[in-house]
Amino acid sequence: MADPGFLSVRDLGINFGGLAALADLSFDLRQGQIKGLIGPNGAGKSTLFNIVAGLLRPGGGDVMFRGKSIQGLPPHQRVRLGIARTFQNLQVFKDLTVLENVMVGCHARFRAGLWACLARTPAQRRDEAAMRDIAMQRLEQLHLGRQADVLAGDLSFGQAKILEMARALAADPALLLLDEPVAGVPHAEVAQVAQVIREVNASGVSVLLVEHNMSFVMQLCDDILVLNYGRKIAEGSADAVRADPLVLKAYLGEDMPDA
Repeated sequence: MADPGFLSVRDLGINFGGLAALADLSFDLRQGQIKGLIGPNGAGKSTLFNIVAGLLRPGGGDVMFRGKSIQGLPPHQRVRLGIARTFQNLQVFKDLTVLENVMVGCHARFRAGLWACLARTPAQRRDEAAMRDIAMQRLEQLHLGRQADVLAGDLSFGQAKILEMARALAADPALLLLDEPVAGVPHAEVAQVAQVIREVNASGVSVLLVEHNMSFVMQLCDDILVLNYGRKIAEGSADAVRADPLVLKAYLGEDMPDA
């Protein structure tokens, strides 16, 4: 049976300039789940992501991963525990190849020192070969293997978003945080991104994602959490969220797009 405490957020709160960005927020993400996080601009979605990833420290509450608190741990330690993320704004190295971009994501799994890198020691060369193999495996998994030697700047926008996922997956996470994975992606490529996320999830990676594309969220996610003014106003299946009057009033409007 899935563990309901795979990722547990309890009574989370943080203020900016006297305003509550998050207040008394609690929820669980079960192992193996794809959970969507939605809400209007300023609802606290990015703040929550940054707290889970370790970029922000909350004013109160706790974040637990696999039964242990991760409060106070810096981002790189969270990556080594199994939490990786992508970003809202596309962050690929356009002048590096697709393969080299994913190799960058392997850094958390290899710890060669500066001297080893400069001296090209046998250990460093072995690490580089291993990183290349891992990166290629991730590209094949996400259907970008044929583009391995292409410059990242030459990819379509949808492919670049998938490349970001491949780079995050190179760290071998158990939990993948996706920040607006289809923002700016042409409609023709949205289904491709969705299919890649489903395949990543089927491989054993749990997913928490923020996205404004309601049809995408409703069709993809097992469970949806809705924030407004830093507070949870709804949580549940797509059907339950779609019918919730607080959600309709606060964010989706009376005429929510059909999923």
